[in-house]
Amino acid sequence: METILVVVHLLLAIGLVGLVLIQHGKGADMGAAFGSGASATVFGSAGAGGFLSRTTGILAALFFATSLALAYFAMQKGEQESLIKAEQAAPAAVEKAPAPAAPSDLPAVPEAEKAAPASDLPAVPAAGPAAGQTDVPKAPE
Repeated sequence: METILVVVHLLLAIGLVGLVLIQHGKGADMGAAFGSGASATVFGSAGAGGFLSRTTGILAALFFATSLALAYFAMQKGEQESLIKAEQAAPAAVEKAPAPAAPSDLPAVPEAEKAAPASDLPAVPAAGPAAGQTDVPKAPE
């Protein structure tokens, strides 16, 4: 239903633009008033002004009605929840992937060797200067 209404709304908009572009300005009627062949037109000697302006008014009223109907449908859908609000309201549980099973063809490592650090690796120095040491020279007093 909403799709049909959008298509009708679009056709009304195109029709309104076309009708407004077809209509003559106020100065164009002066030439027709002095007998420039206006009596041979399709709409008679009065011209198409009444017909075009009436049709434009009807299309404008229909365009207004379809605009209100589309606004009503948009209101019925409600406000869609954003991703940021959804994460703040209920944070998603992080699922941990199961650990891969140890291959059976590798030898088992005893628990004592797992916990002990490797002795052939050099020790890593602590980050930053040691307590009481600074690299910045002091300003003269």
